Amino acid sequence: MDQILEFLGSISWWLWIIIALAIIAIRDVLQKKHTIRHNFPIVGRLRYWFESIGPEMRQYFVANNREELPFNRIERGWVYASSKNENNYEGFGTDRDIYAHQHIFINNAMMPYKVGKDHPNSEDKTFLPCAKVMGEFNKRKKPYRPASVINVSAMSFGSLSAKAVESLNKGVKIAGAYHNTGEGGLSPYHRHGGDVVFHFGTGYFGVRAEDGGFSMEKMVKLVEDNPFVRAIEVKLSQGAKPGKGGVLPGKKITKEIAAIRGVEVGKDVLSPPNHKAFSTVPELVDFIEDIAEQTGLPVGIKAAIGKLDQWEELAEIMLKTGKGPDFIAVDGGEGGTGAAPPSFADHVSLPWVYGFADLYKLFKDKGLSDRVVWIGSGKLGFPAKAAMAFAMGADCINVAREAMMSIGCIQA
Repeated sequence: MDQILEFLGSISWWLWIIIALAIIAIRDVLQKKHTIRHNFPIVGRLRYWFESIGPEMRQYFVANNREELPFNRIERGWVYASSKNENNYEGFGTDRDIYAHQHIFINNAMMPYKVGKDHPNSEDKTFLPCAKVMGEFNKRKKPYRPASVINVSAMSFGSLSAKAVESLNKGVKIAGAYHNTGEGGLSPYHRHGGDVVFHFGTGYFGVRAEDGGFSMEKMVKLVEDNPFVRAIEVKLSQGAKPGKGGVLPGKKITKEIAAIRGVEVGKDVLSPPNHKAFSTVPELVDFIEDIAEQTGLPVGIKAAIGKLDQWEELAEIMLKTGKGPDFIAVDGGEGGTGAAPPSFADHVSLPWVYGFADLYKLFKDKGLSDRVVWIGSGKLGFPAKAAMAFAMGADCINVAREAMMSIGCIQA
């Protein structure tokens, strides 16, 4: 043993480096997973290191102020400054190409509007409620008028941390806005004083029956036990991945998440593309009316827009029966998500401007637009885009990623 140790000690440090590199090179050549490491031992590893630091390098050193998507540096900076009540102005004029296609123009008046003494904003400059009342036309037992035109969109606990959900709920209480739960169920972190819109999709998390379907009994109990739940939203689809289901891996299902969502700990859970509770437009209307009757709350739908034939069918049913959703949340193809295939996020469903315009026109032509509260979502959280949405007919808007950035998200 002493001789072995003496021999090893006699090997110079640079030879040890060569031995280590030789071992790494042999391992790279023999492995079958990475072609670059197999063809270029050792140096091929640098490629993966450069690739790993690439996003940070581009974000902080390469991309210009208006280049990044979905939100560029100027937009993120505006959110960060605004959320901290810091100076969000910029000097020397705009750096946008105002002649570019789809640039938003707002027509200003010759004389600025003067707020009269009898105007609500003379006392509260932030007073700007939703333009219509959810559930008013359908005479729901508990109609709801959001006190703010800007609200927090659907983001689930589990996708967001407990602290993030809690912070957003405390924020909407201050702002008089509502907090959409997302399809992950109603968590303890939604219970900090803000109004809540309970949202569910094909997984029916939080109101899930033993067979994975919808449980009206659980829905009624949830509403009775939580009076701050002011409306219910049924997700048909979302802009980032319409028609795409999902799988919640069992390794992500903790005891807390399992209890909130009504699933088993450690077991994969499927959210199918289609609802079990309904499969046709008439069945959807009956489902909405049943929930509204049992809970007393306004019930609406969220969807991305593409083909209009089933929307035409919905409008005809609403005309004939006087029934239907109390609100419709239109999600643009540019909307965000926790995860989606690029082919869906990039190409499926219309951008918000086109989707909303098509659907709103369809309902307006049939005399139905005033019966429904219209909600816009999908990168509408900046003043010019919000003004555009309101001008097009939206009664309020939901923001998600902008709200995330206000509490620390860096779009990494």
